[in-house]
Parts: sequence; structure tokens; C-alpha cells
Amino acid sequence: MPNTQPPHIDLLIRNARVVTCTDDACAVSAAGIVAITNGRIVGVGRADQLNAAVPVAAELDAEGALLTPGLIDCHTHLVYAGDRSREFEMRLQGASYEDIAKAGGGILSTLRQTRDAQSADLLAQSARRLRSLMQHGVTTVEIKSGYGLSQKAELKCLRVARELGEHFPIDVRTTLLAAHAVPPEFAGRPDAYIDEIVEHILPEAARLKLADAVDAFCETIGFTPAQTRRVFEAARAQGLPVKLHAEQLSNQGGAALAAEFGALSADHLEHLDETGVIAMARAGTVAVMLPGAFYFLRDTRVPPIALLRQHGVPMAVSTDCNPGTSPGTHLPLMMNMACTLFRLTPAEALLGVTRHAATALGLSATHGSVEVGKQADLCLWDVDHPAELSYAIGASPLRARIHRGVQTALH
Repeated sequence: MPNTQPPHIDLLIRNARVVTCTDDACAVSAAGIVAITNGRIVGVGRADQLNAAVPVAAELDAEGALLTPGLIDCHTHLVYAGDRSREFEMRLQGASYEDIAKAGGGILSTLRQTRDAQSADLLAQSARRLRSLMQHGVTTVEIKSGYGLSQKAELKCLRVARELGEHFPIDVRTTLLAAHAVPPEFAGRPDAYIDEIVEHILPEAARLKLADAVDAFCETIGFTPAQTRRVFEAARAQGLPVKLHAEQLSNQGGAALAAEFGALSADHLEHLDETGVIAMARAGTVAVMLPGAFYFLRDTRVPPIALLRQHGVPMAVSTDCNPGTSPGTHLPLMMNMACTLFRLTPAEALLGVTRHAATALGLSATHGSVEVGKQADLCLWDVDHPAELSYAIGASPLRARIHRGVQTALH
């Protein structure tokens, strides 16, 4: 508990085994308390450190449950219409990601459905996915655009993402991903589409304050490093931080480019080399692991985890929730996949959905750990040890979810 006690406590959690996520081992404290006032953590410690004279409005007995920071899903494409189950069948029959994209499927398939959807319908479809994330402990989520690929449709998706944050007890960070693919009306003219992004779409999203960051897909079937650089320069001109889909299918030097612009994160990274790792380390860019896409695409090339560890690059873990390559909303399952497929330790996986995920969203000052002054986003779990959150395949041991100091319904 802090030396200066708060004048009152809105919620006092007792008998919790606290995993603060402030140390790399994710150590568990003895049964303790967490005090919350005005949506912020004002005390963490032993019960005997609490001044009995401080009035307490409400108490929650954790009964020995494990308490962690609320989970943070730092890479999703949550807002879209329709599904791509047919492409799933095609992939099982041997079609590659590139084959499907070149045949007009992939992102462009979702584009057509998303452009046609009314905002209310898009909100309803996206809300179902968001509820599922929340039921598995997510208290902060990043939502990208990228399935509209026109100014009107991209802004529609970003508005829906903002509206989700207004309707549900969850923090939503929005990312403009207009540079996700070349839309049909710009077929064969990717540079002209980049012109449209940097001259119209991005400035308008910034003017309307609909985007917290800017992303791009730097890949052989996406955009070149030179085209990505133009998007990043436009983002910098608008004062927006950047992140990047990098080195997923090939090594385009995207991670190093992202680091050059001080990117919050570089994501996927299966083909990342040591040059890119070193650049990320110097820039403080987080490596976001997306094992759901790796699994769904039956990829075999694992991100260079040992190099990332060696150079001290923080690793986040996310669902990459999207209709084509990772249609999942279970972040603890992704923790399991990160351990089994990428060989992260359970402690690394937990840090990857808390402290490091917060850094990947530029929220490290307020989110991602159980510390005095941080936002009171917390989860209580019916498990004995933090490793169980990564160990059990598809389990849902969440007992309570607290967002900004308020316990929320799980269903």
C-alpha cells in the first residue's frame, strides 16, 4: 500500500494472489489486497497495511483466486462483415494464401461484404466477437480498419470501432489500416492507391480523430517498403504513431523500416532476420506474436524467438482476430499456442497479453500491470498458478473481470 492512504476506497479486493506483471517471472504474491478509487489502483499489498479508518464503499472477496492485469489484445481486425469459411475449405484442398488472394478472395472478399454492410449491422456482427474477447478476460483491444479500402468505408469501420468502445466496458484503440490491400478500383495501380491514402484517407481519419495509430501490410502481396514508407511519412505528418504487418510471408525489411519510424510494434515476423531484430531493439518496437494465423495457415517457419530474447525485444501475443487467417476470439488460447508453437514460456505469454501488449499500444503508463496509479483493469482466475492460463487448451477459468474499477458481467 502507498504511504499516503486515499481518502476513500471505491472497491477493495481481498484475499487475492496478485500477479502484478511488473517482473519478468510473473511472481505470485501471498494473499493480499488491491484498493481502487475513481477507476485507478490506489493500493496493492497486505491487508495489515490498509488504514482501517479509510472508508470502503464495496468489497470483493477473491477467495484465493489469482489476480492479474486485465488482458490486452493488441492486434485485431475485429470490425468486418461476413465470413470466409469457403476459403477455409479451399485452403484445406491445397490452395495457398497467395492463391486465394490472386483469385479475388482473401481481403477483397471481405471488402465487398464490409462495404455493403450498414453501420448498424456491422456493429452488431462485430459486437458478438467483442463480447467473446471480453468473456475471456480482455479489457483493452486494438481494432484495425482495412476491410473498406475507400475513404467512406474505412471511416465507417473506424467509427464502428469507436462506437464499440462507447457501448461496452472495454478500452478500444483504433488503427487505420487502409494500406491492407489494393482495392478493385485501383487494380494494377498500387501507387495511385497510396496517393489516395496519404492525400485523403489518412488526413481525414486524423482530422476526425478516428485513428490512434496507422498500420500497413508490407509484403509481396501487399505493399512495398517504398510504398509503406510513404504511408509512415504521412502518419508522422499527422502526429500518429505507426505499426506494421511485417515479415509474415517473406523478408521485405519491414521490421527495420518500422523501427526507423519508431513504430509501436512490428507484427507476425516469421521471416524476421537479426538485422530487423536489432533495429527493433534499438527503437523499442514490440514484436507481436500471432500464433493463431501461424496455426490457421499451417505455417512452418517460426518467428526467431531466441534472437528476440537475445536482443531484449519485448514480445506481445494477440489473437489477430480476422475472417481469413485467424477467426479466433480466445486470447488465453493464443497464449497456449504461443507456448506450444513458438516455445514462449508461460510467463512470457502472460506478459505478452499484459505489460508488453500495453507497450505495443502506447499504453504502458496506464495499462498492463497491477501498480498504484494504473487503470484498474483486472481479472480474477480460478487457477492455482499463472502457467495454467497458458496450459489449459481453450479453458475459460475467468471468475471476474474488472474494467476501470467496475466488475462486469461475463455473459
